[in-house]
Amino acid sequence: MRGQRASQTTVKVGAAWRYWLVLGALFCCVLALFYRAVQLHVLEQGFLSNQGDARAIRFERLDAHRGLISDRNGEPLAISAAVETVYANPQQMNMTASTFTVLAKTLDVDRSNLEAKLLANIDKQFVYLKRKLSPEKVAQVLRLNLEGVYSRREYKRFYPAGEVAAHVVGFADIDERGREGLELSYDDWLTGHEGKRRVMKNRTGKVVKDLGVIEFAEPGKDIQLSLDMRIQYLAYREMKAVVEAHKAKSGSAVVLDVKTGEVLAMVNQPSYNPNNRRGLAVASLRNRAITDVFEPGSTMKLATLSAALESKRYTLGSVLDTSPGYLRLGRKTIRDARNYGRIDLSDVIAKSSNVGVSKIALSLEADAMWDMFYRLGLGQGTGIGFPGESIGHLPDLSANRSIEIAAMSYGYGLHVNALQLAQAYMILGNGGLKYPLSLIKKEQAEVPERVISEEVSDALRTAMRKVVAKGSGRRARVAMYEVGGKTGTVHRVGRGGYKQDEYKAIFAGLAPIDDPHIAVVVVVDAPSGAEYYGGEVAAPVFSRVVDGTMRLLSVEPSQSLPIQAAKHSGPNVSGGRG
Repeated sequence: MRGQRASQTTVKVGAAWRYWLVLGALFCCVLALFYRAVQLHVLEQGFLSNQGDARAIRFERLDAHRGLISDRNGEPLAISAAVETVYANPQQMNMTASTFTVLAKTLDVDRSNLEAKLLANIDKQFVYLKRKLSPEKVAQVLRLNLEGVYSRREYKRFYPAGEVAAHVVGFADIDERGREGLELSYDDWLTGHEGKRRVMKNRTGKVVKDLGVIEFAEPGKDIQLSLDMRIQYLAYREMKAVVEAHKAKSGSAVVLDVKTGEVLAMVNQPSYNPNNRRGLAVASLRNRAITDVFEPGSTMKLATLSAALESKRYTLGSVLDTSPGYLRLGRKTIRDARNYGRIDLSDVIAKSSNVGVSKIALSLEADAMWDMFYRLGLGQGTGIGFPGESIGHLPDLSANRSIEIAAMSYGYGLHVNALQLAQAYMILGNGGLKYPLSLIKKEQAEVPERVISEEVSDALRTAMRKVVAKGSGRRARVAMYEVGGKTGTVHRVGRGGYKQDEYKAIFAGLAPIDDPHIAVVVVVDAPSGAEYYGGEVAAPVFSRVVDGTMRLLSVEPSQSLPIQAAKHSGPNVSGGRG
């Protein structure tokens, strides 16, 4: 009996021990689970959350569109439009021949090149397949449902004016970075700042949830140019026509507002289409009106006359003897088209007498002419801020060599660009005031610098008027408006010196001559055929550009009796042709 009770007691003790053991084990499990929960949700929550985000949450770039470029009237010249880009994650793609074939066909790319690109970047997670496509094309690609092929939004630059404003506006590359023209000069201003958004992606890389914008994209700032596209189109049409008609190598034209210094038009030939640059010749990129320099020829005779009038030793009525039609200086001989005999200074300009203007220059103080040319902006930058601008060359006359002084007086031995020449004529004709030049529309008038007196400027305009009315620039006449200017014809320079059978035809002038609104310079390089003088080739372009511009700007016709525009047929036979 006693043994049975002991046995029962032993069983009860064993059962209690097992009970408490199991209960303790369960409690330890609960405690461990509780500790693990605290560890996961409190102690290591940040770490684990970051690890989870790293596997599922991504940050995507939000592209910012580039600033708008427009003309002075708000017409767009460069805009950024939203497009789509197709890219791939090679690690997720099914690299089969059928995939390469169908993808290449849909993207309109070479199959072998596409395959080589993907296989070469198989260890990467991002490869561009084709950038900046239309939404319709991208939709076709996405309908293929190919693993690892995606799209994203970008912006593409478009140029509505095409080749007409290409040399001024320039262009941006595929990454929306300025590469030419004002797109390059104002790249920092036009470029926006990218934004960022957070998204959740699944294991295949597809976005399953948009978690919001972290940083908003900031678009680039806009620029309003001084160009008037109505005048730009007009000048471009006339320049293209004259280069084609005379089979010239190139040409440039500039139209300045003489009352502000703003560039209303700047055109060149040959040009290019910034919207399609395939097969583009590098030479076509040059804004020749700013980058190319040339000897201005007889257009500089007015600057020499300005120095003479400023010296008070001459007036427009002063008479010079140009007989016998040539002037010997050492071994060099300066010649006129014929012997003009005794003529006054206005006729020296109208007949474009090299002998007359040389005698004037040689009679002045040694640095008088150089100083005048420099004050007119020659041999220095225009301050317009355009990339690749050439400052030209103004020779040192300190040696006081007569032949160099004489040559410079009629535009040889120095080099200018078309914009510098237009600036000089702006000063000569607007009362002697030099306004800062600008390709950006000015919000308010600037204080000009006085370069020459109003009295000298008035006399110069009288001389310019006579050039068009009776002299070498008769083809520059404009119906209903009196204009003035000066022709120029110079030999082109080659490796061996001057080319005797190649020329540059130049005309620079103002309109209307009584109260100038615009200064216009036309340069035609290497016209071929029977006509090659400035008065034959460049002056008619000036006439047509001015005629259209005066009407576009609603300038009232001249108060004096209108001069009928000269017929543009047959050579100018009025004497010197400039």
